[in-house]
Amino acid sequence: MNLKPENVELRDKIMAGIHKAFDKLIISAAANDETLVIADKEGKVKHVPAKELLAKPSK
Repeated sequence: MNLKPENVELRDKIMAGIHKAFDKLIISAAANDETLVIADKEGKVKHVPAKELLAKPSK
């Protein structure tokens, strides 16, 4: 799918904002010793300590 340049720029800004918000969520949850609910590659729901997610390098 070919996107117009202005749409590519908007998509990139939205994705950057999502990543920034997700990082803040993990940091905040880790500081409060909380767990987060995530889905693995098979779609199975898992409860993972935020500190564990914080220790993993992001892709």
